[in-house]
Amino acid sequence: MEKIILEAKNTQIPLLFEHDDSLPVVNLKLIFKVAGSVADSKMGLSRLCARLLNEGTKELGSNEYARLLEIKAIELHSSSGFETFSIELNCLKEHFSYAFSMLVKLLKDPNLTDDTLQKIKNIVKSQIAINENEFDYLAGLELNKILHPDTPRANPTIGTYESIESIDLKDVEGFIKEYLNLANLYIVLAGDVKLEEIDFSKALYALEAGEKRELPQISTSDEKTFKEIKKNSEQAYIYFGAPFIIKKDDIYKANVASFILGAGGFGSRLMEEIRVKRGLAYSIYARNNFELSLSRITGYLQTKNENKEEAIAVIKEEFEKFIKDGVSEDELKSAKDFLVGSVSLTQETMFQRVNTKQDNFYKGYEFDEISKRIKQIKELTLDELNQFIKAHTEIGNLSFAVLSK
Repeated sequence: MEKIILEAKNTQIPLLFEHDDSLPVVNLKLIFKVAGSVADSKMGLSRLCARLLNEGTKELGSNEYARLLEIKAIELHSSSGFETFSIELNCLKEHFSYAFSMLVKLLKDPNLTDDTLQKIKNIVKSQIAINENEFDYLAGLELNKILHPDTPRANPTIGTYESIESIDLKDVEGFIKEYLNLANLYIVLAGDVKLEEIDFSKALYALEAGEKRELPQISTSDEKTFKEIKKNSEQAYIYFGAPFIIKKDDIYKANVASFILGAGGFGSRLMEEIRVKRGLAYSIYARNNFELSLSRITGYLQTKNENKEEAIAVIKEEFEKFIKDGVSEDELKSAKDFLVGSVSLTQETMFQRVNTKQDNFYKGYEFDEISKRIKQIKELTLDELNQFIKAHTEIGNLSFAVLSK
């Protein structure tokens, strides 16, 4: 992959390009930083805007726009995460020129009408109503509220009934103009395509120049909060998490450590204690969540209501033992074998390889960061890992959100 700088409206836009002719396909992404739910002025606005951009253009309308794409098997989809907003295009090589022209039409003339907005709002409000009875969703949302109080991460990314109802066309138009702009954009292009075949200016000049935004840093609570939600549930849904504050160069150590503790499935500490030895749950995990805006470790299990106190006690005990005693040589060897051996499975397709490089760029790494990580994992010693684990006592400051009867 190579990085190329495009220019439009006195703004420089990074283009990440990878030529791959193994298949006659093209993948194009427009990714806008600090434009996901973190940027919501009203809860759910970013995701609603993404849904609206999936409704085609004002000229063609939703149905005709979708029909024209379907005829040529073109996928054009907008989505909003927490930190970023993206518009992705996938198509056969032979249809890329047409697909790109349809993308340009969308950027210039999105279907911003009252009727379209009301349709999307009704769909979102229906999903919000469904979520009120989704126990996993409720417990996970409560954990975010506990870990990140008074921050965008504590808010439901889909929004609330009241926030969605309050959104009007001015909000949508304002969001698209302010947040889908050149100053915070980078482009990813991959597949059987040549750069000289594309006039990027047609898409870029459809966007405002804008100003560069900084991503807010969101802290993770270490107050060991416990919150229980009472519902008529046959099972207890247990979500837990804690801060995991690490240096950028230590991420590989954190990944090895969490694999042994709870991310490695069978053989991990938590799975052995919770399922194998005690039969308290079918599955349990604890995984790192390292984003540019936050750093934490979170986990989940589901158990019988009468077993929830025992399960929570075991989780706390295992985290304490992990911090105090570290891991064994056998555990480290097994983790190394799996993590190094499984890398090839994550890089089998063009889309997987491009996604990895794109993620590395976004997080400030070199494109080939994965090779560096493999080498670091191979050379990691038991003493180094155990010293790292013992230095991160913050992961023991677990908070719990539990939904049960």
